Amino acid sequence: MHLIFVNYRTEDEEATATLVERELSRIFGDENVFRASKSIGPGSRYPQEILTAVRHCRVLLAVVGPRWLEARSAGGAAALENPDDWTRREILEAFVSGAVVIPVLVARTERLRAADLPPELGVLADCQYRRFDHRNADADLSRLADDLIGLLPELAEAARRNGYAPRASARAEGERVGDDQENGTARVCADVINHRQRGGIGNLNGDFSGTFISEPQGPVHTGNGHIFQTPEPHPDPRFSRAGRDIAHGADNRGASRRRSIRGRRSAGTE
Repeated sequence: MHLIFVNYRTEDEEATATLVERELSRIFGDENVFRASKSIGPGSRYPQEILTAVRHCRVLLAVVGPRWLEARSAGGAAALENPDDWTRREILEAFVSGAVVIPVLVARTERLRAADLPPELGVLADCQYRRFDHRNADADLSRLADDLIGLLPELAEAARRNGYAPRASARAEGERVGDDQENGTARVCADVINHRQRGGIGNLNGDFSGTFISEPQGPVHTGNGHIFQTPEPHPDPRFSRAGRDIAHGADNRGASRRRSIRGRRSAGTE
């Protein structure tokens, strides 16, 4: 039986539901992901196939776009109020069978509110959702796949066979997934990218802390040791500003000293 059931409204985000299902099928296999127009074969009895699939699934993904609430039945009433509306029926069947229901909000679709839903579907507004944006499709689909592996560990083996490595496993190597904020300070979290940047700071990826120096041209001290600064000739680089020569060196040992010479500029310094 299919472990994942993709629920959607034809008049709303059918194309997005197809994209989600195809990527999850690529990762977990067709046998684990159900979408009606793909999974129900010619001559099969539609109602029976739908109800059987949703009652045996473990997770239902409800793809919700901007027109999801606005859909109308033939009589002009809200489609979600119609007991025969398949989008409604599938979600209710999933709740009854004990499946995990995850709303997948497309792009800028607002979070569902119980006040906007029929009373029978009000609990859907309490379900933790995920977002999908076509501009960030790869990352959003990977996050969704990782969520599903977390909920259904048996999917991990299928994903491995199909060449998918959960991003969660990369965290052991220092990668973080998603973003958060602690004490009012945003933390940079992204995929690990090997990038060589000359002359400045390039792409910063993963949790960023400490000191980032790109191709230093002289001694660099970033630890907890000591810094030496003297006005005498020194093998370390020399810097001059407004008639003041400063020699800077660091070897992480000894005390920290700093002297300057006013009114004298050493030859050859800039």
